[in-house]
Amino acid sequence: MSDTGTTSTIKRSSSRSRTKRKPKKSQLPQATFVLIVVIALGLFLSGRDNGIAWFFVTGLAFGYILQRSRFCFTASMRDPYLTGGTTLTRAVLIAFAITTIGFTAIKYGYFSKGLPIPGMSYVAPISLATVIGAFMFGVGMVIAGGCASGTLMRVGEGFTMQLLSLTFFTVGSLIGANHFGWWKDVFTSKGTKVFLPDVFGWFGAVVIQLLIIFLLYIAAEKWQDAKANH
Repeated sequence: MSDTGTTSTIKRSSSRSRTKRKPKKSQLPQATFVLIVVIALGLFLSGRDNGIAWFFVTGLAFGYILQRSRFCFTASMRDPYLTGGTTLTRAVLIAFAITTIGFTAIKYGYFSKGLPIPGMSYVAPISLATVIGAFMFGVGMVIAGGCASGTLMRVGEGFTMQLLSLTFFTVGSLIGANHFGWWKDVFTSKGTKVFLPDVFGWFGAVVIQLLIIFLLYIAAEKWQDAKANH
């Protein structure tokens, strides 16, 4: 290539680089309007005594955290295979570790006082139905592009595909809830309930669960390093 051609190419490249990008349209008016509506709705709900205002505020807070952190259970399981990244995977494991300690403290507090342990109704039987259900739910999350929290977050961002996922997620949940009694009697109730403190004691259950989470965390780190060096 001649010097003249090289010089003209450089000039064209530099002129394009100096071209100012079109400034983004300000969304301040829309944001102000939404903020006013949120405050008005919060004040309206605060006049009721059923705690709905608290649910409204916490829902907004969780939605903001999800949107800013891009937190999604589907991505935490999917990204290690697609991109090799395990940042979200490790974030989920840390969340599990924190909730393990917190909920154990709450439950043990009730247990030590001889009171009914809260949340025992969620100790569900484990059977083949659990494995099949987990597999189906995992496949559904990947196809839909998000779990329940991720879908709700992306609907708020305006993703139309996630709106379609949310519609069928809602319909499926309603159908499942309507027929849950039959599934429980025929399938899920046939399994065995496992409450780790009953098996290993309260201290042993916490240690074993945290140890498993720790090992998974180390494995996630090594997986990401191996993929990065591959």
